[in-house]
Amino acid sequence: MKRRRVLFMQLSHIRQLVKKFALVILFLVAFVMMLVNKTDTVLIDKTSSVATDVVSPLMDVLMLPARGIAEVYDYLKEMRLAREENQYLKNENRKLRLVSERAKALEIENKLLARLLNYSRPDEINLVTARVLSEEGDAFSHSLIAYLGDKPATKGQVVLTDRGVVGRLDKVGKLYAKVLLITDINSRIPVMIESTRVRGILAGDNTRRPKLVFTPLASEIKPGDRIVTSGVAGVFPSGLPVGVVSEVSKRDIRVRPFADLDSVEYVKIVSFAGTENVRPEEDGVGAGDNE
Repeated sequence: MKRRRVLFMQLSHIRQLVKKFALVILFLVAFVMMLVNKTDTVLIDKTSSVATDVVSPLMDVLMLPARGIAEVYDYLKEMRLAREENQYLKNENRKLRLVSERAKALEIENKLLARLLNYSRPDEINLVTARVLSEEGDAFSHSLIAYLGDKPATKGQVVLTDRGVVGRLDKVGKLYAKVLLITDINSRIPVMIESTRVRGILAGDNTRRPKLVFTPLASEIKPGDRIVTSGVAGVFPSGLPVGVVSEVSKRDIRVRPFADLDSVEYVKIVSFAGTENVRPEEDGVGAGDNE
């Protein structure tokens, strides 16, 4: 018993010493490790290399499942994207087939109608480009002054822009020409609804939206209908784009021209086969007619 008590007292004394000098011991151990690191780098490097050689294969083995899961995820993602793209391409292909079939049907229908009507598309026999110098827009007229130079032009020729019909030549001088716009109060153009072939007269009233008049009462005209020239009377050939119906009311039907008449810089003066000798006064809707 005495020996155990003595041994216990000695161990307690050692513990107290360790507690007192623990900080000093840790400092000495850190100093020794730093000293070894400075003095014996070869040993440290060799130990690090051995550790790397041992750990790297283990890390590769441990990474195999994660790498496999990532590859499976990427594969499934690519499969999903490929399936979506395939479905999109199928839909586009279906639409293209429908458009192609519709185009073929329209082509056949166009040929049959051309044969039935004995229709031949008019060829352009004269095309003159003129620069717009000024515009006349007031309560009494809507017109443009275009510079022709030495280019040939005659009264009554069709005037276009790249968007559609602007009007026709009203007066022609040596260098300049006056263009009567489709919005002018004296302008009357035979037109028709492109989809239903309902005919009428586009009558200007010095506003930005000319009126569609003399249409059948039973005709169903709605906003968005495209307006093209009808070719009646021979001044304007059939099918030239004019505008689109913008408003339908009990009082009148308004048409928004395709061409921006407020910002016209250049116009094309065109005469078509069979129309170059026709005067506006001969078409039944001449420049001086009223509604």
